Amino acid sequence: YVDMAAHLEAVPEARAVVNFVPTLLEQIDDYARQVQHYLDNTGAIRDPLLAALAEPVLVAGSDQRLRLIRDCLRANRQRMIDRFPAYRRLATIADWLIKHPDALLYTSEQFFFDLLMWYHLAWLGETVRRTDVRVKRLLEQQTAYSLHDRHELLGIIGELLASVIGRYRSLAERGQVELSVTPYAHPILPLLLDIESAREAMPDIILPTLLDYPGGEARVRWHLERGLEVFRQYFGLSPRGCWPSEGGLSEATLQLLSDYDFGWTASGESVLRHSLHKSAENSDLCGEASVHHAYRLGNTSTTIFFRDDGLSDLIGFRYADWKADDAVANLVHHLENIAAACQDQPDSVVSIIMDGENAWE
Repeated sequence: YVDMAAHLEAVPEARAVVNFVPTLLEQIDDYARQVQHYLDNTGAIRDPLLAALAEPVLVAGSDQRLRLIRDCLRANRQRMIDRFPAYRRLATIADWLIKHPDALLYTSEQFFFDLLMWYHLAWLGETVRRTDVRVKRLLEQQTAYSLHDRHELLGIIGELLASVIGRYRSLAERGQVELSVTPYAHPILPLLLDIESAREAMPDIILPTLLDYPGGEARVRWHLERGLEVFRQYFGLSPRGCWPSEGGLSEATLQLLSDYDFGWTASGESVLRHSLHKSAENSDLCGEASVHHAYRLGNTSTTIFFRDDGLSDLIGFRYADWKADDAVANLVHHLENIAAACQDQPDSVVSIIMDGENAWE
């Protein structure tokens, strides 16, 4: 989260829409408070990995230590572990210990503490590793981290957590970023209200006999209202846009979004294709069934944008393996082709929508 904010702060001309699930806002706030309370000696840390980083004594049981090792390897091996020689060496030992758990009780506590340090350093954020002198020093140290070192890193993590929401709020206040929201706890707008709505896009689909999710509309309204409440609490503004969980939409849920005065929403390219009964092969870049312009359904007031799956997936999954200049040139080439095809449609738009973590790793 801090990397995305830092990139936007570094390029004031850049514009983006950043979506937050309300429960994520609460979790970020909760983690920041946990760390601060621990450092103030007024509370405990409930997250097991952060707690293990902070505590002076390592957990004693073999099962707990094995889980700790497995958790500390939950990072992209190529980009987040192997790039750091010290982390790579620790991971090699960890791999051996997973295969030989009887050795866990005889393994030095320092090994576990160093592994915990490197796990959190790897996940800290690239911009932080490049700019924070404290982090640079910890990276250069590589091994034999003390309790003081671990508490220093915990404090840095706490600072970053405490700053995240405020940084995005500032970006929104100066008009560089638009903040959008997802219903409170990321529900699939309780199963789109009417189970039969699946036939809107897939007429021949086989469905269960259940017609609707019991209390579905009431649950949708609760998630929307609670989500808006939490969003306003943290950002001090009302969102214009709503990204429905997993991009799931139906005619009925779209009407509800309109009832709550959302100006826009978005979904996936396949939803548009299925809804219009078009295949990707039979559509051009800017035709009637193209994702490169906005849509509105019937008498609803909410505009719908559809994700350009090709470009979004290039950024999210493929460009990370390319040289940066080649990736940029390829993206610009695609955008120029779309612009040329849409030159007679001035309101054309390319919606690149993705989970941030896909590109972060």
